[in-house]
Amino acid sequence: MRVSESVAAAYFLYLFVLCWIRPVSTRRRIGISVVSLLSLGAIALVARYASSPIRDWAPAAYILVGYFQSGRFYEVPAVRVEAWLAAWDRRLLGDPTTRFAAWPRPLLVYLDVVYMACFVMLPAGYAALAWTGHSAEADRYWTLVAGADMAAFLSLAIFQTRPPWALERPPALADRSVHRVALLFVRHGTIGANTFPSGHTAVSLAIAFALLPVLPAAGVVALVLAATIAVGCIVGRYHYVIDVVTGIVLAVVVWAIVAAAGR
Repeated sequence: MRVSESVAAAYFLYLFVLCWIRPVSTRRRIGISVVSLLSLGAIALVARYASSPIRDWAPAAYILVGYFQSGRFYEVPAVRVEAWLAAWDRRLLGDPTTRFAAWPRPLLVYLDVVYMACFVMLPAGYAALAWTGHSAEADRYWTLVAGADMAAFLSLAIFQTRPPWALERPPALADRSVHRVALLFVRHGTIGANTFPSGHTAVSLAIAFALLPVLPAAGVVALVLAATIAVGCIVGRYHYVIDVVTGIVLAVVVWAIVAAAGR
């Protein structure tokens, strides 16, 4: 079994065990258990019988399923944790809803568009490797990406917080139309809960770390996009500042572990 497959398997096993420990409804417990076991079986079957191209792309599906399964733990928000996160935002930004009111509209549109495109970066990063003849880097790439993203989901199964946009008044921004689309996206296309650390920040930076040694130009582009996403998370009020900072730290830690393991 590849390292990236082991990471995904360990995550689904974690979800399975935790759903029987954490106070979740019986319906959700059964749902999480069934999907986790099916995911573990799928990972084992793909690792044993699938062709290399299928194995190379399969982690993208594991990450997607893992993300939505982690959201099934969300029932009651941890109000004290939310207050702590929000207090740091006020300490660092003042009033977060007006802090970026003077930023130019084109910049705000760019931030929202790149933020929404974060999910596209995961397959696009590996597609760049495969397109340039570096498909042998698949396991290293997905180990970094799955490691960072799934680690960001871990806390969702233990305590849940609501994102800033769900608690604050709408931010005063020069751009309204694109930001409205972005809010519709996060409300209806995501689990609607806050990931602490920020999964967007952690995974986009992990993609850059995975690409830089092999495709430096693509890695630099990914690094710029990761920085954009980190800023966009805060400006658009999709994440708290501490989410973003810990997301950066998480990506660096995962990269350091993978590098130390000689991968």
